[in-house]
Amino acid sequence: MTNFKHADDKKQKNLMISFYKSFKSFSASLPVLIGIVLLLGLFRVNVSPQWISSVFRGNFLRDVLIGSVFGSISAGNPITSYIIGAELLKEGVSLFAVTAFLVAWVTVGIIQLPAEAAILGKKFALGRNLISFFLAIFVSLATVTVLMMIG
Repeated sequence: MTNFKHADDKKQKNLMISFYKSFKSFSASLPVLIGIVLLLGLFRVNVSPQWISSVFRGNFLRDVLIGSVFGSISAGNPITSYIIGAELLKEGVSLFAVTAFLVAWVTVGIIQLPAEAAILGKKFALGRNLISFFLAIFVSLATVTVLMMIG
């Protein structure tokens, strides 16, 4: 009987540790999420839906290219990209462009390029970013095409 009690105590302890780590992780990301929500508010006030629709005109190849460029320039972490991607979809931006934006956002790092080049070498940093850029385009086209075939 004592072995079962010991096992239950251990499970409870592990559960409490998991909750604590989750809470700590959430607390650490909360300022970033609040910042993104505030930036999206500024974005919605200062960038009109007409401007967004004039940039993303519905030509999926052009939209994918523009989404990849914007994602490459404005690099960030995946959590915030999902929030921004959802807002872009609400504004009528195509799923092709939003997917390209999301993939480029987390894989291409134009902003971090100087630091990456200094640490890993210029040739490697440029090569990795170029490959990531083109793969963002390919992945977005493939992902949305497969989703269209499934649904």
